Amino acid sequence: MIEIEHKKPGDREKAVLVSVIRAGTAAWVAEDHLDELSALADTAGADEVARVMQPRMKPDPATFIGTGKVSEVTQIAAQHEAGLVIFDDDLTPVQMRNLEQKLKRKVVDRSGLILDIFASRARTREAKVQVELAQLEYYYPRLTKMWSHLKGSQGGIGFRGPGETQLEVDRRAVQRRISALKKDLGKIAKQRATRRKGRRSTPTVALVGYTNVGKSTLLNALSGSDDAFVENRLFATLDSKVRRVEQNRGKPILVIDTVGFIRKLPHHLVASFRSTLEEAQDADVLVHVADISHPHVETQMEQTLKVLAELGLKEKTTLTIFNKTDRVPSPGVLDKMKETYPHALFLSATTGLRLWQLVERLEAMLYVGYMEVDLEVTPDQLSKLESAEGDVQLQNKEWTEGSIRLTLTGSKSDVQRALNRAGLHPDSGERKR
Repeated sequence: MIEIEHKKPGDREKAVLVSVIRAGTAAWVAEDHLDELSALADTAGADEVARVMQPRMKPDPATFIGTGKVSEVTQIAAQHEAGLVIFDDDLTPVQMRNLEQKLKRKVVDRSGLILDIFASRARTREAKVQVELAQLEYYYPRLTKMWSHLKGSQGGIGFRGPGETQLEVDRRAVQRRISALKKDLGKIAKQRATRRKGRRSTPTVALVGYTNVGKSTLLNALSGSDDAFVENRLFATLDSKVRRVEQNRGKPILVIDTVGFIRKLPHHLVASFRSTLEEAQDADVLVHVADISHPHVETQMEQTLKVLAELGLKEKTTLTIFNKTDRVPSPGVLDKMKETYPHALFLSATTGLRLWQLVERLEAMLYVGYMEVDLEVTPDQLSKLESAEGDVQLQNKEWTEGSIRLTLTGSKSDVQRALNRAGLHPDSGERKR
C-alpha cells in the first residue's frame, strides 16, 4: 500500500464544485445534483466554498469544461483559497491530468469522491476488500496521474487510495492484487451463502433505498436496539447488518440493512459490493425505504429502482414505505403521496409512528402459506424431523420421559414433507397459522 501522510481529522479542505449542464437538463435538476455533490464532499471532509455550472452540448475532450472555464475556475479557487476541485461527472485520465496541470490543484471526479468516502468508512474486512478492489479498478487506468500525485507526502480527499506500501507499484502488480482481491471476495461470498442458508427457516426482509433515507434508524427501531450506526450523512452504512424482529409470538422476521444507493453510483463499486447486495437478492421481501421529507424523493426512488433492475431485482416482491413523515413540510405533501402510492406505508422510524403497521404488513406478506404445528414425538421421529429437507425449524424443545415436545414451523409444503418423513400427520399437532 502507498504510504500517504493523511491530514489531521480536524482539518477540512476547501472545495470548488463544478458541473456541466447538458442540453435538456433543467436548472433545478443541476442545482439538486450539486447539492448532493456538496453533501458527498461534506461526508468526505471538505467544505464547499463555491460552485461553477457550465451549459455545454457535450464535454470538452481535453478539459471537460473548456479552456475559458478552466481559467474561471482557477480564479475562483484562488479567491477562496481552495485546494480541491470536485467534478460532478467522471473524468477521463487525460481530462484529469490536463485539469490538474492547468488548475494547479487536486482534481477529484464523482466516482473518485464516492470511493474516497467508502475507503474512509470501511470497517469490516469484507468492506475493506470490496473498497480496495473498487479503487484499484478505478485507479488502474489512472496510474500515471497517481504517481505524479504521490511523489510527495500529501493527504486528504482523493488520496485515501488503494495500496499504501510501495510507491513504484506497476500495472502488473496492481493486476495481481486485483486478482487476489477477487479470489478473497469469492471466499467471502461463499461464507455469506453459508450464513444465509443457515437462516433460511426464518423469513427475511432486506431494507433498500437511497442513501440517508433512514434505513439504519428503521432497523434499530424494529429490532429494539441501537447498535446499527446512524449519522445524518451520506453512506453512513457500508456493511449489511441482520437483526431479528419478533413483535408477535411465533412470527420472527430477519431484517437486513444494506448499503444505500445514489445517483451515478460507480460501476466498480456496485460490482465489488455484489456479495453484500446478494443479501437483498436472497431476501423474501424487499422494503423500499424512501425519505418523504426530501424535495426530490421520487427522483431518488427512480434511481433506487434503476439500481435494483441492474441487480436483477426488478420483479422481487417489494413493499414501499415512506419514512420521516414527522419532517414533512406540509400535510398537503403527505396527502398527495398517499394518493399517488395507495399501497405504500407512511411512518417515522425516529418517533416510532405507525411502525406497527409495517410489522403487521410484513407478517402478512411473509407468513402466508406458513404453518406451525405443536408435536410430541419420539427420539426416532425427532431424528427424522431434524434430517428432513426443506426450510423447517424445530423450536421450543421440551424433553419428557420417553418423548419430546416441540414446535415445527415452515412453509406448508416443507412441514408436510417433514411430517411424512417422520410418519406423522398434521392433525397430530395444533396448527397455529
